Amino acid sequence: MSDEPAVDFSPMDEQISVSEGTTLLDAAEAAGISVEALCGGQGMCGTCKMIVDDGEECLSDRSDADEFVLSADQLADGYRLSCRAEVECGPVRSTVPSSTQNTGGIVLTEGREMAVDLDPAVKRYHVELSAPTLEDNVADRERVRQGLDATYDLTVEEFDHLTHRSLPNDLRAGEVEDEDALDVTVTVYDDQEVIDVTPGLEETAYGLAIDVGTTTLATYLVDLRTGETEAVSSQLNPQTTFGGDIMTRVRYTRRNEDGRDELQGAIRDGVNECIEEVTAEAGVGRDEIFEAVFVGNTAMHHLFLGIEPSYVAGSPYVAANHAPVAVKARDLDVDIHDGGYCYWLPISGGWVGPDKVSVLLVSGHHEEDETTVCIDIGTNGEISVGNGEKMWVTSAPAGPALEGAEITHGLRAQQGAIDQVDVDLDTREPTLGTIGDAAPNGICGSGVIDALAALFEAGLVDRRGQFREEVMDHRRVRRNDDDVVEYVLAFDEETAVAGDVVLTQNDLREIQMAKAAIQAGTLVLVDELEIEQVDRVVLAGGFGNYIDPESAMTMGLFPDVELDRVESLGNAAGIGAKLALLDGERRADAERIVDEIEYYEIAGTDVFRDKFLESMYLPHQDFDAYPHVRERIETLRSVDDVRTMDD
Repeated sequence: MSDEPAVDFSPMDEQISVSEGTTLLDAAEAAGISVEALCGGQGMCGTCKMIVDDGEECLSDRSDADEFVLSADQLADGYRLSCRAEVECGPVRSTVPSSTQNTGGIVLTEGREMAVDLDPAVKRYHVELSAPTLEDNVADRERVRQGLDATYDLTVEEFDHLTHRSLPNDLRAGEVEDEDALDVTVTVYDDQEVIDVTPGLEETAYGLAIDVGTTTLATYLVDLRTGETEAVSSQLNPQTTFGGDIMTRVRYTRRNEDGRDELQGAIRDGVNECIEEVTAEAGVGRDEIFEAVFVGNTAMHHLFLGIEPSYVAGSPYVAANHAPVAVKARDLDVDIHDGGYCYWLPISGGWVGPDKVSVLLVSGHHEEDETTVCIDIGTNGEISVGNGEKMWVTSAPAGPALEGAEITHGLRAQQGAIDQVDVDLDTREPTLGTIGDAAPNGICGSGVIDALAALFEAGLVDRRGQFREEVMDHRRVRRNDDDVVEYVLAFDEETAVAGDVVLTQNDLREIQMAKAAIQAGTLVLVDELEIEQVDRVVLAGGFGNYIDPESAMTMGLFPDVELDRVESLGNAAGIGAKLALLDGERRADAERIVDEIEYYEIAGTDVFRDKFLESMYLPHQDFDAYPHVRERIETLRSVDDVRTMDD
């Protein structure tokens, strides 16, 4: 074996030669590897631990700190505290676990990766305290505070009440045998409050990122040490039983004495069901989850927190607060650690809530030179238009049609749902794609958008979205028992349900009204900002990744741009919630966003009503406003035929 003190670090494949007596921690830093060391290398916190793969004999003997901080299993697996392991010869090969690396993490969901610095509001500190004696009878709470200050230079003033109540027992459960010491892990929230004291060394810490949509609820369980998502759960928002749209739910709270409590209880139960699912999947206890970061529109924010929603639902549409809100989870009956917090990102204004702020955290277009339209597609469509010089936001009451709801055979995205529709220009027969390639049992959001665009392209419907007289003899076009025209997407023998799967004229009207609300809201902002040309379009929302941009632009969902300038972020609100969960600076960014952007209320204005009527056409009343769409339609069909579609 060579006597040259060389150290190899995996998985980064870095090697460095060091002087004898150099610690693994210092060697790693010299090699450009950032290692977590919360206690500053004092052998107390355990965050700098590494696995020695080879060359154990070239390191100093295990220290008392190794024996004290590391578990028996960790010692058996070759772990050492890198701040205490000195290199005496070489070579040494060591693995730096992801939880030890201080290089940030990667948030990955729906195919989008984002780097994030790991600086969560929740941190766990391992401390060794002197045991009380007659000579040293400092009170327990002050003893913990002194230990944090001495070991980590951290001054914490507040103690969670429940943690304080059990502190005497928890401290003494950490007594070290044959030593006058107390060995505990102290969990601190936002550097301000002790929310848990646990005997011994405890490193695991989890958080939740929760997107409370009007229609759907998505929950992500995240490891706060690594940034990795351990489990995901989603379901329909249980509040939909009180109404598919926001205004119906707000009216319910007005007309029913206990309405607000009922709606709050429904969403709380849904959140707790999701928590139960993700903890079971990941094998994590609820007491290991110390924070849940929430996003949602302003109504969802108010209803979850039990705040009166009536005033944000009517002119002048004033929210109860703009600032972020942190509430004890136990006060909201959310099933995480009793001392943990539920944290809501700030509100921009009116219906534009924390979900839109979260989307801006992800897209970042409020800081760019390009003029961007960003649309968070959902029941309440949040829209932002502008660039780093000026950014305006608004919300549009789209309703749930674009998510497949309130459609005759509408479904959420599930096995067998039609998610792709193409209609042959000559035969006007459809080609369908379904989730899981199963027999069709309905149609989901992406399929709804495809279907309207395809029916328009094939000349089955005109620019007003109405079935044309000349196609009424087609075998798939008929009048149903209610004398409503419909198009058969799949006949009975092709489906997994009893009967045909159809799109009716009423369904098309629901889709048109949803897209018109979003399109009109966008155009109001574009006109107010005097924007002549949009450079880029960003789509967000639960099914943003699954929308065909060409179909969406054909129906006029967003302004006319080159298709390669359309970007889908997927559930950007959920991603933004994860960023805020993992990095305190992102929370500060969210507050800056609210201060820098301008909210524009469109509800009830004449300009919005006018734009809405214009936007009921496909793609818009002014066909020339969509030159790419018009050129493509005229290429697919004769110019004369396209002109007749205006009649």
